[in-house]
Amino acid sequence: MVNDDNLISQSNENPIDRSALSEHPASNHAQGNEDDVGFEELYNQSLQEVQFGEVVKGKVVQINSDVVMVDVGWKTEGYIPAEELRDKEGNISVVVGDTVEVLIDKRNGDGNLILSRDKAAKLKVWDDIKAACEQNVSIKGTVVEKVKGGLSVDIGILAFLPGSQVDIRPVRDIDKYIGQCLTFNILKYDRKRNNVVLSRRPILEREREMERKKLLENIEEGKIVEGIIKNVTDYGLFIDLGGIDGLLHVTDISWGRVTRPSDNFSKGDKIKVKVLSFDREKERISLGLKQLVDNPWDKILEKYPVGSIVEGKVVNLMDYGAFVELEGGVEGLIHVSEMFWTRGVKHPSKILEHGEIVKVMVLDVNSEQKRISLSLKQTFPNPWEMLKQKHPEGTTVKGVIKNITNFGIFMDIEEGIDGLIHVSDISWKHHVKHPSEFYKKGQEIEAMVLNVDVENEKFSLGIKQIEKNPWEEFNLKYTQGTVIKGRVTNIAEFGVFLEIEEGIEGLVHISELSQKRVKSCSELFAIGDIVTAVIKSIDMKSRKIRLSIKDYETSQIEKDRSANQYLNNKENIGSSLAMALAEIKVGDVGNE
Repeated sequence: MVNDDNLISQSNENPIDRSALSEHPASNHAQGNEDDVGFEELYNQSLQEVQFGEVVKGKVVQINSDVVMVDVGWKTEGYIPAEELRDKEGNISVVVGDTVEVLIDKRNGDGNLILSRDKAAKLKVWDDIKAACEQNVSIKGTVVEKVKGGLSVDIGILAFLPGSQVDIRPVRDIDKYIGQCLTFNILKYDRKRNNVVLSRRPILEREREMERKKLLENIEEGKIVEGIIKNVTDYGLFIDLGGIDGLLHVTDISWGRVTRPSDNFSKGDKIKVKVLSFDREKERISLGLKQLVDNPWDKILEKYPVGSIVEGKVVNLMDYGAFVELEGGVEGLIHVSEMFWTRGVKHPSKILEHGEIVKVMVLDVNSEQKRISLSLKQTFPNPWEMLKQKHPEGTTVKGVIKNITNFGIFMDIEEGIDGLIHVSDISWKHHVKHPSEFYKKGQEIEAMVLNVDVENEKFSLGIKQIEKNPWEEFNLKYTQGTVIKGRVTNIAEFGVFLEIEEGIEGLVHISELSQKRVKSCSELFAIGDIVTAVIKSIDMKSRKIRLSIKDYETSQIEKDRSANQYLNNKENIGSSLAMALAEIKVGDVGNE
């Protein structure tokens, strides 16, 4: 009798050859035997029992490198391609004796029975999909990758999850779902086209409604709750607490000043807040974030006294200054004028960087308006104080002309500190219209320190003060009423300037040019003319001399008149005396 196991083993390697059976020694020996007839009937019956497309359970009986032999019953064996049973590392995931579900797929050209575990699994998946859709139950799957319009999900077969069905709210970054195992509903399926469409919205909406009911039952004022930021606006944040949205107003975000909530919060962020008020009928909730901590402004004066040096982080840079966070909810402003002692700062970003830790001095604290004025430069020695000690008033300094303007000369004294020589302090004698007439940029000069204004950060210098003031000598030499001679140096519509001594000029106003009415100064004088005039007044403070030609002419007329009168009187006296003498003589003669 032929051993059945040997026949099965033979069938595993090659299809059974009916003619070969007749040549087998055992077959010839038992020809016409009833056992041989029974075996042939059994074999034929097994072939009839196999139905293609049916899913059956089989036992693994042999594992080769390319195929795995499986007994599917009735002594019938088929093979599964080994690739269907390999894991990620490439190893076959079954052993001899394991039971597997397979689909009886087909026979190949050699008559071998081909089985498929993948097709069996897919067939079962389609049954599960049909049942889930008809019974409206959920199904689990793993998000595989992002595809056009949504996500690809493995539920046994690849299904499509539209982007609009990923969540209740629009999702900007759907990549975060890749790799997650989630629960879905079947929207629709088409087995012929191998197409399945999924959705999470109904599941999430049911969960949201349950959360909403639970929230309404438990929410109360003063309670701390967690939510997700749904929207960010200029006036605050809308927070989804689970079925109900609450408003976190911008004034309740921080004890400090918040200009733009979008700088610190983003849509989708989780956040813990405190319930400030709740209208159950209208389902309106007011939330607060700053209420989770004590108000730091209540004891701000104690914590940050004026004059103290504190540390903070630069959180904002504006054209007018930098905001420094001293602690959560407390910010101070370093005005641009308080950033550097000796140089102008065009923008705070030239000195500070966002996020930089700095030491500052507290200049002023206003707890009502929640404002703190800070200073960066006050944490360093004041160079202007040092300058005043180094260069007291009356001392001379040397330096290079850094800049020349119409109002004076800027002289480089020390790094970041310039001294100003005003145009009025350049010369005692000369009338300086523009300093460039006498000096050039880069020229080294010497000047006297006139004043160091520490408070206003001004350094005043003078060139003329190095020399003796000629006006003092002039004031001693000339007084009001003194007659002088001067050379015409300038003719204006309002009068004529006369140079009395080198560098010292006086003005003859048009009304003082002549006793007669003068329409134009140029009618009477030309530049270079020597003119005699009388000093009317000397103003030492403003260094102005008023002259008068008219007064001089008047004095001359009066002088001439006095002289004439004197001569006339002298003549009259002589005539009277002669007459008197004559009368005396005549009388004498008569007496005789």
